[in-house]
Amino acid sequence: MNEWLVRATEISVIIIDAMALVLIAWGSAQAFIGSIGLVIGRADGHHRREVWMRYARWLVAALTFQLAADIIETSIRADWESIGRLGAIALIRTFLNYFLERDLVETREKERVMSLQPKGPI
Repeated sequence: MNEWLVRATEISVIIIDAMALVLIAWGSAQAFIGSIGLVIGRADGHHRREVWMRYARWLVAALTFQLAADIIETSIRADWESIGRLGAIALIRTFLNYFLERDLVETREKERVMSLQPKGPI
């Protein structure tokens, strides 16, 4: 009975890791295309920040999927290497989330301040 559970866990880990790979590839492609737009001419600070914030969101989502896969895998392979990998991904994801959230708050605040400033001559 334990054999099917181990096999199902292994298949689940492969599928979830593939999902994370798709998220990283898609987000990287979007960031690459956005970067080309920055080089070609839309190089204002707002657009640049938007490109990188969107990319960071994709990476955080992918890391979340990888963390889920590692949690599942750790349930059948409780060795120190698996636990260390799980801890490293959790730590990276935590730092990325922290800095992403901080950047989002800064961006919202700057946009709010800009929207309150009068436009054009009075």
